[in-house]
Amino acid sequence: MPHPILSIALLAMVPAVPAIAAQAPITAGRPFADKPFKSEEVARFDNPWAMTFLPDGQILVSEKAGRLLLLSSDGARRAAVEGLPAVDSSGQGALGEVVAHPDFATNRLIYFSYSAPGSPNGIVLARGKLVGDPGGARLEGVTILYRAHPLKSGGHYAGRIAFSPDGHLFFSMGERQKFTPAQEPDGVLGKIVRLTMDGKPAAGNPLAAKGFDPAIWSYGHRNPLGLAFDLKGRLWDAEMGPKGGDEVNLILPGRNYGWPIVSNGDHYDGKPIPDHATRPEFEAPKVSWNPSISPSSLLVYSGKLFPQWHGKALVSALSGEMLILVDLGEDGAKEEARYSMGRRIRAVDQGPGGAVYVLEDKAGGRLLRLTPTG
Repeated sequence: MPHPILSIALLAMVPAVPAIAAQAPITAGRPFADKPFKSEEVARFDNPWAMTFLPDGQILVSEKAGRLLLLSSDGARRAAVEGLPAVDSSGQGALGEVVAHPDFATNRLIYFSYSAPGSPNGIVLARGKLVGDPGGARLEGVTILYRAHPLKSGGHYAGRIAFSPDGHLFFSMGERQKFTPAQEPDGVLGKIVRLTMDGKPAAGNPLAAKGFDPAIWSYGHRNPLGLAFDLKGRLWDAEMGPKGGDEVNLILPGRNYGWPIVSNGDHYDGKPIPDHATRPEFEAPKVSWNPSISPSSLLVYSGKLFPQWHGKALVSALSGEMLILVDLGEDGAKEEARYSMGRRIRAVDQGPGGAVYVLEDKAGGRLLRLTPTG
Protein backbone atom coordinates (compact mmCIF):
# COMPACT_ATOMS: atom_id res chain seq x y z
CA MET A 1 0.00 0.00 0.00
CA PRO A 2 1.28 3.51 -0.65
CA HIS A 3 2.46 5.67 2.20
CA PRO A 4 2.60 9.42 2.67
CA ILE A 5 5.98 11.06 2.47
CA LEU A 6 6.55 11.69 6.14
CA SER A 7 8.16 14.93 7.23
CA ILE A 8 11.88 14.72 7.88
CA ALA A 9 11.92 17.93 9.87
CA LEU A 10 12.45 15.83 12.98
CA LEU A 11 15.57 14.14 11.63
CA ALA A 12 18.18 14.26 14.37
CA MET A 13 21.23 16.43 13.95
CA VAL A 14 23.97 14.16 15.27
CA PRO A 15 27.74 14.49 15.18
CA ALA A 16 29.50 13.14 12.13
CA VAL A 17 31.08 9.71 12.49
CA PRO A 18 33.70 8.03 10.32
CA ALA A 19 32.09 6.55 7.22
CA ILE A 20 31.54 2.79 7.24
CA ALA A 21 31.24 1.54 3.68
CA ALA A 22 28.20 -0.49 2.66
CA GLN A 23 28.31 -3.59 0.52
CA ALA A 24 26.36 -3.30 -2.71
CA PRO A 25 22.93 -4.95 -2.33
CA ILE A 26 23.16 -8.71 -2.78
CA THR A 27 20.63 -9.43 -5.53
CA ALA A 28 21.44 -13.03 -6.47
CA GLY A 29 22.07 -16.23 -4.60
CA ARG A 30 25.68 -16.98 -3.80
CA PRO A 31 27.16 -20.46 -3.60
CA PHE A 32 27.36 -22.05 -0.17
CA ALA A 33 30.80 -22.33 1.40
CA ASP A 34 32.19 -25.56 2.75
CA LYS A 35 31.20 -25.86 6.40
CA PRO A 36 34.10 -25.47 8.84
CA PHE A 37 31.94 -27.16 11.48
CA LYS A 38 30.16 -30.36 12.37
CA SER A 39 26.68 -30.41 13.93
CA GLU A 40 25.57 -32.33 17.01
CA GLU A 41 21.97 -32.45 18.21
CA VAL A 42 21.57 -31.38 21.84
CA ALA A 43 17.77 -31.32 22.26
CA ARG A 44 14.46 -30.73 20.48
CA PHE A 45 11.72 -28.19 21.16
CA ASP A 46 8.27 -27.05 20.15
CA ASN A 47 8.72 -23.84 18.14
CA PRO A 48 11.81 -22.53 19.95
CA TRP A 49 12.49 -18.79 19.72
CA ALA A 50 15.63 -17.83 21.66
CA MET A 51 18.33 -19.12 24.01
CA THR A 52 20.86 -17.88 26.52
CA PHE A 53 23.77 -19.58 28.25
CA LEU A 54 24.46 -19.43 31.97
CA PRO A 55 28.06 -19.28 33.25
CA ASP A 56 28.06 -22.97 34.22
CA GLY A 57 26.95 -24.06 30.74
CA GLN A 58 23.24 -24.53 31.49
CA ILE A 59 20.94 -23.29 28.73
CA LEU A 60 17.64 -21.45 28.81
CA VAL A 61 15.43 -21.87 25.73
CA SER A 62 12.16 -20.03 25.10
CA GLU A 63 9.32 -21.55 23.10
CA LYS A 64 6.79 -19.52 21.13
CA ALA A 65 3.74 -20.67 23.08
CA GLY A 66 5.11 -19.27 26.36
CA ARG A 67 7.25 -22.02 27.86
CA LEU A 68 10.78 -21.43 29.14
CA LEU A 69 13.02 -24.48 29.58
CA LEU A 70 16.21 -24.86 31.61
CA LEU A 71 18.58 -27.51 30.23
CA SER A 72 21.73 -29.08 31.53
CA SER A 73 24.76 -28.29 29.37
CA ASP A 74 24.51 -31.66 27.58
CA GLY A 75 20.75 -31.36 27.10
CA ALA A 76 20.10 -34.59 29.00
CA ARG A 77 18.01 -32.95 31.75
CA ARG A 78 15.44 -30.23 31.42
CA ALA A 79 12.78 -28.49 33.46
CA ALA A 80 10.01 -26.09 32.51
CA VAL A 81 10.66 -22.86 34.39
CA GLU A 82 7.66 -21.84 36.47
CA GLY A 83 6.52 -18.29 37.21
CA LEU A 84 6.26 -16.96 33.65
CA PRO A 85 3.49 -14.47 32.79
CA ALA A 86 0.75 -15.26 30.27
CA VAL A 87 1.80 -14.88 26.63
CA ASP A 88 -0.27 -14.11 23.53
CA SER A 89 1.37 -16.47 21.02
CA SER A 90 -1.13 -15.98 18.19
CA GLY A 91 0.28 -14.91 14.85
CA GLN A 92 3.82 -13.64 15.34
CA GLY A 93 3.35 -13.36 19.10
CA ALA A 94 5.70 -15.34 21.32
CA LEU A 95 7.68 -15.71 24.46
CA GLY A 96 10.64 -14.20 22.69
CA GLU A 97 14.09 -13.14 23.75
CA VAL A 98 15.75 -14.50 26.88
CA VAL A 99 19.10 -13.14 28.09
CA ALA A 100 21.06 -13.59 31.30
CA HIS A 101 22.17 -10.41 33.07
CA PRO A 102 25.91 -9.75 32.54
CA ASP A 103 26.39 -10.27 36.29
CA PHE A 104 24.14 -13.34 36.45
CA ALA A 105 26.62 -15.31 38.56
CA THR A 106 25.99 -12.81 41.36
CA ASN A 107 22.36 -11.73 40.91
CA ARG A 108 20.71 -14.66 39.00
CA LEU A 109 18.64 -12.18 36.93
CA ILE A 110 17.07 -13.17 33.62
CA TYR A 111 15.66 -10.61 31.16
CA PHE A 112 13.02 -11.67 28.64
CA SER A 113 10.47 -10.28 26.20
CA TYR A 114 7.00 -11.48 25.34
CA SER A 115 3.85 -10.39 23.53
CA ALA A 116 1.34 -9.59 26.25
CA PRO A 117 -2.30 -10.67 25.99
CA GLY A 118 -4.77 -8.02 24.90
CA SER A 119 -6.37 -6.54 21.82
CA PRO A 120 -4.54 -4.46 20.79
CA ASN A 121 -1.32 -5.47 22.51
CA GLY A 122 2.44 -4.98 22.55
CA ILE A 123 5.83 -6.43 23.34
CA VAL A 124 6.93 -6.32 26.97
CA LEU A 125 10.38 -6.37 28.57
CA ALA A 126 10.48 -8.18 31.92
CA ARG A 127 12.94 -9.51 34.48
CA GLY A 128 13.01 -12.23 37.12
CA LYS A 129 15.38 -14.14 39.37
CA LEU A 130 16.11 -17.71 38.32
CA VAL A 131 15.97 -20.22 41.15
CA GLY A 132 16.59 -23.95 40.87
CA ASP A 133 18.20 -26.28 38.34
CA PRO A 134 17.20 -28.65 35.50
CA GLY A 135 15.47 -30.78 38.12
CA GLY A 136 13.04 -27.95 38.87
CA ALA A 137 13.27 -24.19 38.30
CA ARG A 138 11.22 -21.01 38.60
CA LEU A 139 11.44 -17.27 38.10
CA GLU A 140 10.84 -15.24 41.24
CA GLY A 141 9.94 -11.57 41.50
CA VAL A 142 9.01 -11.21 37.84
CA THR A 143 8.72 -7.50 37.09
CA ILE A 144 7.64 -5.70 33.92
CA LEU A 145 10.34 -3.16 33.13
CA TYR A 146 9.15 -1.66 29.85
CA ARG A 147 6.14 -1.80 27.51
CA ALA A 148 6.07 -0.95 23.82
CA HIS A 149 3.65 1.85 22.95
CA PRO A 150 1.29 2.59 21.35
CA LEU A 151 -0.52 -0.75 21.42
CA LYS A 152 -1.41 -2.20 18.01
CA SER A 153 -2.64 -5.38 16.38
CA GLY A 154 -0.48 -7.24 13.88
CA GLY A 155 2.95 -8.80 13.71
CA HIS A 156 6.55 -7.54 13.88
CA TYR A 157 7.02 -7.54 17.63
CA ALA A 158 10.85 -7.98 17.52
CA GLY A 159 11.86 -7.68 21.21
CA ARG A 160 15.60 -8.39 21.08
CA ILE A 161 17.80 -7.40 24.04
CA ALA A 162 21.46 -6.37 24.08
CA PHE A 163 23.57 -5.14 27.00
CA SER A 164 26.10 -2.44 26.17
CA PRO A 165 29.66 -2.39 27.51
CA ASP A 166 28.83 0.74 29.54
CA GLY A 167 25.95 -0.91 31.41
CA HIS A 168 22.85 0.04 29.42
CA LEU A 169 20.12 -2.16 28.00
CA PHE A 170 19.07 -1.85 24.34
CA PHE A 171 15.66 -3.15 23.27
CA SER A 172 14.33 -3.45 19.70
CA MET A 173 10.68 -3.14 18.69
CA GLY A 174 9.01 -3.77 15.34
CA GLU A 175 6.47 -1.45 13.74
CA ARG A 176 3.68 -4.07 14.01
CA GLN A 177 3.23 -4.13 10.21
CA LYS A 178 1.72 -0.66 10.42
CA PHE A 179 4.53 1.14 8.52
CA THR A 180 4.26 4.76 9.69
CA PRO A 181 4.80 4.21 13.45
CA ALA A 182 8.49 3.72 12.65
CA GLN A 183 8.68 7.47 11.91
CA GLU A 184 6.42 8.77 14.69
CA PRO A 185 8.43 10.55 17.39
CA ASP A 186 6.06 9.99 20.32
CA GLY A 187 5.91 6.17 20.12
CA VAL A 188 8.55 3.43 20.23
CA LEU A 189 7.32 1.05 17.52
CA GLY A 190 9.92 0.59 14.81
CA LYS A 191 12.57 1.87 17.21
CA ILE A 192 15.56 0.76 19.24
CA VAL A 193 15.55 2.20 22.74
CA ARG A 194 18.32 2.63 25.30
CA LEU A 195 17.30 1.94 28.89
CA THR A 196 18.79 1.56 32.32
CA MET A 197 19.02 -1.97 33.69
CA ASP A 198 15.73 -1.21 35.49
CA GLY A 199 13.94 -0.32 32.24
CA LYS A 200 13.93 3.48 32.52
CA PRO A 201 14.90 5.76 29.63
CA ALA A 202 18.65 6.28 29.91
CA ALA A 203 20.00 9.75 30.54
CA GLY A 204 21.50 11.42 27.51
CA ASN A 205 19.50 9.65 24.84
CA PRO A 206 20.06 11.54 21.58
CA LEU A 207 16.50 12.57 20.64
CA ALA A 208 14.90 13.38 23.98
CA ALA A 209 15.43 17.13 23.55
CA LYS A 210 14.00 17.09 20.01
CA GLY A 211 10.42 16.07 20.81
CA PHE A 212 10.90 12.29 20.66
CA ASP A 213 10.04 9.71 23.29
CA PRO A 214 12.95 9.95 25.75
CA ALA A 215 13.93 6.29 25.40
CA ILE A 216 14.57 6.32 21.63
CA TRP A 217 18.10 5.64 20.39
CA SER A 218 17.34 5.09 16.68
CA TYR A 219 14.22 4.89 14.51
CA GLY A 220 12.88 4.03 11.07
CA HIS A 221 13.20 0.26 11.64
CA ARG A 222 10.85 -2.43 10.32
CA ASN A 223 11.38 -5.69 12.22
CA PRO A 224 14.77 -5.71 13.99
CA LEU A 225 15.20 -9.35 15.04
CA GLY A 226 18.94 -9.36 15.68
CA LEU A 227 20.76 -7.01 18.07
CA ALA A 228 24.37 -7.28 19.25
CA PHE A 229 27.47 -5.30 20.13
CA ASP A 230 30.68 -6.09 18.30
CA LEU A 231 34.10 -6.38 19.93
CA LYS A 232 34.74 -2.67 19.28
CA GLY A 233 31.60 -1.68 21.20
CA ARG A 234 29.53 -0.86 18.08
CA LEU A 235 25.86 -1.83 17.99
CA TRP A 236 24.49 -3.78 14.99
CA ASP A 237 21.07 -5.07 14.05
CA ALA A 238 19.74 -7.66 11.59
CA GLU A 239 16.38 -6.57 10.25
CA MET A 240 13.67 -8.09 8.10
CA GLY A 241 12.76 -5.98 5.10
CA PRO A 242 9.54 -6.31 3.08
CA LYS A 243 9.75 -8.29 -0.20
CA GLY A 244 13.52 -8.18 -0.31
CA GLY A 245 15.59 -5.55 1.42
CA ASP A 246 16.66 -7.55 4.49
CA GLU A 247 19.39 -5.62 6.28
CA VAL A 248 22.36 -5.52 8.60
CA ASN A 249 22.70 -2.03 10.07
CA LEU A 250 25.29 -0.23 12.13
CA ILE A 251 23.10 1.42 14.77
CA LEU A 252 24.16 4.97 15.48
CA PRO A 253 22.61 7.35 18.04
CA GLY A 254 19.74 9.46 16.77
CA ARG A 255 19.80 8.12 13.23
CA ASN A 256 16.75 7.47 11.04
CA TYR A 257 16.97 4.20 9.08
CA GLY A 258 14.23 5.22 6.68
CA TRP A 259 11.42 2.67 6.93
CA PRO A 260 8.82 2.89 5.38
CA ILE A 261 9.99 5.77 3.19
CA VAL A 262 12.93 3.86 1.74
CA SER A 263 13.96 0.22 1.47
CA ASN A 264 16.10 -1.89 -0.84
CA GLY A 265 13.05 -4.14 -1.26
CA ASP A 266 9.47 -3.66 -2.45
CA HIS A 267 5.99 -4.12 -1.01
CA TYR A 268 4.57 -7.64 -1.02
CA ASP A 269 2.09 -6.63 -3.75
CA GLY A 270 4.98 -5.61 -5.99
CA LYS A 271 4.66 -1.86 -5.60
CA PRO A 272 8.11 -0.29 -5.52
CA ILE A 273 9.65 1.50 -2.55
CA PRO A 274 12.39 4.08 -3.22
CA ASP A 275 15.84 2.61 -2.58
CA HIS A 276 18.08 3.95 0.16
CA ALA A 277 20.36 5.48 -2.44
CA THR A 278 17.60 7.92 -3.47
CA ARG A 279 17.36 9.45 0.01
CA PRO A 280 20.83 9.94 1.47
CA GLU A 281 19.44 11.69 4.56
CA PHE A 282 18.45 8.24 5.86
CA GLU A 283 21.01 5.81 7.26
CA ALA A 284 21.57 3.02 4.74
CA PRO A 285 22.20 -0.65 5.59
CA LYS A 286 25.75 -1.93 5.51
CA VAL A 287 24.60 -5.25 4.01
CA SER A 288 21.26 -5.95 2.31
CA TRP A 289 19.70 -8.92 0.55
CA ASN A 290 17.17 -9.14 -2.25
CA PRO A 291 15.64 -11.73 -2.52
CA SER A 292 14.99 -12.09 1.16
CA ILE A 293 16.85 -14.38 3.54
CA SER A 294 14.62 -13.53 6.56
CA PRO A 295 17.23 -12.73 9.23
CA SER A 296 16.12 -13.94 12.65
CA SER A 297 19.04 -13.22 15.01
CA LEU A 298 22.59 -11.89 15.13
CA LEU A 299 25.66 -13.15 16.98
CA VAL A 300 29.07 -11.44 17.14
CA TYR A 301 31.51 -14.28 17.71
CA SER A 302 34.12 -13.75 20.43
CA GLY A 303 35.37 -17.30 21.06
CA LYS A 304 38.54 -19.21 20.18
CA LEU A 305 37.16 -22.40 18.64
CA PHE A 306 36.59 -20.64 15.30
CA PRO A 307 39.45 -18.13 15.02
CA GLN A 308 38.43 -17.28 11.46
CA TRP A 309 35.10 -16.00 12.81
CA HIS A 310 36.50 -13.93 15.67
CA GLY A 311 34.91 -10.46 15.75
CA LYS A 312 32.59 -11.24 12.85
CA ALA A 313 28.82 -11.64 12.83
CA LEU A 314 26.77 -14.75 12.21
CA VAL A 315 23.25 -14.01 10.95
CA SER A 316 20.66 -16.79 11.15
CA ALA A 317 18.12 -17.01 8.33
CA LEU A 318 14.60 -18.45 8.27
CA SER A 319 13.56 -18.56 4.59
CA GLY A 320 17.24 -18.72 3.60
CA GLU A 321 17.79 -21.82 5.79
CA MET A 322 21.38 -20.80 6.41
CA LEU A 323 23.96 -19.08 8.55
CA ILE A 324 25.63 -16.07 6.98
CA LEU A 325 29.07 -14.84 8.05
CA VAL A 326 29.39 -11.05 7.90
CA ASP A 327 32.71 -9.29 8.28
CA LEU A 328 32.21 -6.18 10.47
CA GLY A 329 35.28 -4.33 9.27
CA GLU A 330 36.76 -1.08 10.49
CA ASP A 331 35.83 0.62 7.22
CA GLY A 332 32.97 -1.52 5.92
CA ALA A 333 30.81 -4.59 6.34
CA LYS A 334 30.26 -7.37 3.84
CA GLU A 335 28.95 -10.89 3.51
CA GLU A 336 31.91 -13.24 3.65
CA ALA A 337 30.34 -16.71 3.48
CA ARG A 338 27.05 -18.55 3.75
CA TYR A 339 26.56 -22.03 5.16
CA SER A 340 23.57 -24.15 4.22
CA MET A 341 21.72 -25.56 7.24
CA GLY A 342 18.80 -27.20 5.38
CA ARG A 343 16.27 -25.93 7.95
CA ARG A 344 14.85 -22.58 8.99
CA ILE A 345 17.17 -21.18 11.68
CA ARG A 346 15.46 -19.16 14.39
CA ALA A 347 18.46 -18.21 16.55
CA VAL A 348 22.24 -18.41 16.82
CA ASP A 349 24.29 -17.98 20.01
CA GLN A 350 27.67 -18.77 21.52
CA GLY A 351 28.26 -21.18 24.39
CA PRO A 352 30.72 -20.60 27.24
CA GLY A 353 33.38 -22.80 25.59
CA GLY A 354 33.21 -21.04 22.23
CA ALA A 355 30.98 -23.56 20.43
CA VAL A 356 28.22 -22.02 18.32
CA TYR A 357 24.62 -23.15 18.88
CA VAL A 358 21.68 -22.79 16.52
CA LEU A 359 17.96 -23.29 17.09
CA GLU A 360 15.86 -24.60 14.25
CA ASP A 361 12.40 -23.15 13.76
CA LYS A 362 8.99 -24.84 14.06
CA ALA A 363 7.78 -27.95 15.90
CA GLY A 364 10.60 -30.39 16.56
CA GLY A 365 13.19 -27.67 16.09
CA ARG A 366 16.60 -28.94 17.13
CA LEU A 367 19.23 -27.24 19.23
CA LEU A 368 22.50 -27.96 17.41
CA ARG A 369 26.02 -27.52 18.72
CA LEU A 370 28.52 -26.51 16.03
CA THR A 371 32.18 -27.36 16.63
CA PRO A 372 35.17 -27.25 14.26
CA THR A 373 35.78 -30.08 11.83
CA GLY A 374 39.12 -31.85 11.91
